[in-house]
This record gives sequence, C-alpha cells and structure tokens, in this order.
Amino acid sequence: MITRRTFITLLGGAATAWPRAAEAQQQAMPVIGFLSPSANSVTYVAGFSAGLQELGYVEGRNIRVEYRWAHGRLELLPELAAELVQGNVDVLVASLTQAALVAKKATATIPVVMAGVADPIAVGLIVSLARPGGNITGTSGLAADIVGKQLELLKEVVPGVSRVAVLWNPANSTFQALQLRQVEVAARTAGLHLQLLEARAPKDFEAALAGIVKEEGTRALAVLGDPLFSVYAAAIADLALKNRLATVSAGRVFTDAGMLLSYGASYFDLHKRAAVYVDKILKGTMPANLPVEQPTKFELVINLKTAKALGLEVPPTLLVRADEVIE
Repeated sequence: MITRRTFITLLGGAATAWPRAAEAQQQAMPVIGFLSPSANSVTYVAGFSAGLQELGYVEGRNIRVEYRWAHGRLELLPELAAELVQGNVDVLVASLTQAALVAKKATATIPVVMAGVADPIAVGLIVSLARPGGNITGTSGLAADIVGKQLELLKEVVPGVSRVAVLWNPANSTFQALQLRQVEVAARTAGLHLQLLEARAPKDFEAALAGIVKEEGTRALAVLGDPLFSVYAAAIADLALKNRLATVSAGRVFTDAGMLLSYGASYFDLHKRAAVYVDKILKGTMPANLPVEQPTKFELVINLKTAKALGLEVPPTLLVRADEVIE
C-alpha cells in the first residue's frame, strides 16, 4: 500500500506543487480544513454543507471537514491555521478576509479556497480575478456599491436623516479600511455627515454608542462587517435600541440579533459556491486556473419589531423588496 508521504516522494517535483490535490485521488476520504474568524456560524456551515451535498459529498462518509473557529479573536487565527496545515488537510477553506490572509501566510502549497473575502486583489491575496495565481482562489463578498445601498436604505426608513454614526474596528484594519473608503464615498454621494466610532473589544461598545448622542442630529448607525461585531451582534443591537438608533449592516446575523436593516451578499451562497471550488481542486484543477467569483446574490432583511420599537414606519415599497421580514 502506498502511503500519502511515500506517494509524494515518488512523484517528486511533479507532485510538490499541489501535493494535497494529487493525494485526494489516492485516499478514500479527503480532509477539508475550514477556518473562520467568526463564531460557529450556522449560515457558513449550512451553505458549505449544502454545496458539498449537491456535489455528492457526505461528511463522515466520503469527505471529512475539520472546523476551526476564532470566535472574533483574530489573534487565534495563526494557531488554528497551523493546526489545519499540520493535519495534512487536502484543501483549506478560509472563511472571510482575515482567515484568508492568515491562510496565505500559513501555506504556499495547500490549495486555499476563500469564501466571502472583501477585495482579494487589494489585500494581496490574488493577482487578478480571472487568473488568481498561486494557491488561492474562491469567492469575493464585498461589492463596490454595497455600503452606498445600505445608506440609501437608511434614508428610506429614517426621513430627514442627515448624520450617520459608523462603528468600525481598528484592530481589523485591512478589511475595515476597504469598508471605510466605501462608506465615506457613499456618504458624500448621499449628502450625509459621518461620525466614526471605534470599538476594538466588547468593552468599547457602550462608550462608543453613548458618544453618538452628543452629536446633534445623529439618529442612525451603520455597523461595518467584522467578526467581532458578528459575535456580539445582539449586544450592539440592544445598545443601539437603547440609544434610539436606526441600524444598518451588511449581514443578516445583525437583523436576526435585533438590528433594523441588513443588506449584503448572501454568505450562505458564497460558502455554498466554495464547495464547488473544493470539488474542482480535489479533481485535479489548480487554484491558479480557477477564476474568483464575485457575489451575485444579495439579501435585504428588515426587522419590523425593531422598527416598531423605534417608532419608524417602513415604506411598503421597501417591504416588498425585502428577501425576509422579521415580525
């Protein structure tokens, strides 16, 4: 019987470029590593599992998935990535920008499939969307005008709004910088004034949001995408409601937790598409030759309970456009 290590040695240079992808055909059950900076997300896992199942994979029967979650603690990602690399996974799925950046540093040989990364070219993960190069490919999750649409939604629900507070995390500067540029451009286009609020840890939330009331006319809060904010979405939603702020964010995890509006790419769909990349790589395709996909499916979710608590009336035209209304 040829072992995994012996197989690589026999093939020599021809196999070292993509050892895990070649080995996938030699073993009964490929092993996939799944790395995420977030908490254990039902959406991410459900999307990825659904994609695998459609392609004929059943976890525990003909494929194994090793999950690693950082629960919003970005400093844990390098150690978690190292565990997966040392475990000889065949493909490493990196969920969100922070995980993909860590995966790039952790391995140059194991194929990496990113899921929902903001701007993979700008952060240095790939060379181009059409030909990513290297060992990384997958899906991008941040569309160019997504923040602009979020601010437009706020203006529809909050008549006369002129100032919007923006919650961001300086500790996650690479991803946050992309979003901040978007929100600044969108605010100028929409004629809105911004108040930037920093929060690096849960202890910062209350002070940050309390500072909003000092700014006259600030009645709305935009929460930028960030694993820390996702983990503590309910706490942020409660504080926003306490301060009578209409909230908008990019992910439905926030509206599920009690925020008013969310509009952004479907992370279920992005992780489902990640399974397609895994399948192609296991069948021998090199990541460098798999074009990166941009999001095509977006979700608008409205929390009517929160709207009523804030005394806001959501226009019927907006309710009709919503993918889901929480009542």
